[in-house]
Amino acid sequence: MPSVEHVEKHFTATAAVRDIVIGMSDGLTVPFALAAGLTGAVASTAIVVTAGLAEIAAGSIAMGLGGYLAAKTDSEHYASELDREYRETVELPDVEIEEVAKVFREYGLSQEQMAPVVTAITSDQKRWVDFMMRFELGLEAPDPARAGRSAGTIAGSYIVGGLVPLAPYIFMKHILSALWVSVGVTLLALFVFGSIKGHFTGVKPVRGGMQTVLVGGLAAAAAFFIARLIS
Repeated sequence: MPSVEHVEKHFTATAAVRDIVIGMSDGLTVPFALAAGLTGAVASTAIVVTAGLAEIAAGSIAMGLGGYLAAKTDSEHYASELDREYRETVELPDVEIEEVAKVFREYGLSQEQMAPVVTAITSDQKRWVDFMMRFELGLEAPDPARAGRSAGTIAGSYIVGGLVPLAPYIFMKHILSALWVSVGVTLLALFVFGSIKGHFTGVKPVRGGMQTVLVGGLAAAAAFFIARLIS
């Protein structure tokens, strides 16, 4: 019987997808809620567009900066832990050897089974430290370009998402008509975005889409009715 080659397919772009999700979800919901809220208080699409564009600019910068600082913090944390592990393998070798053995002991290996493996790992300091970083601390070496790429991805996704609910106000003069078109277009975009996100995160696409629509719709409805009450 001929054998069939088994090829495993794993999704590896989790960091990029996470950045897109962060930027796009906020980009769709925040300007959507702002535009709906202003529609309940003003009678000019020009005011909504001006305020919306200002919010998109400020929001994309703030979100991008937040992504940059988060990635830099992860990188600095990894560097600090790496330095500590190198230092401890020199100053506390017995403790660190026992920590390597503990990892294998938790997998059910006996002392006789793990002894040659532990010896092989601890015989090379770099390999030893890499093992401790991954299996003791659960840390992976960060991509040096991650901070800048994360900032750009989040900011760009926020801008793209923010322009969706604002587009009807740009091209239409009647503010209430623009509102209803914005609602339809944005809820559709939220559903599509939620479905795609669900596909990558293991959630059923329809469920992911409905969850995203519910969050965005509630935010916009709350903003609209609060603005109506205040005005």
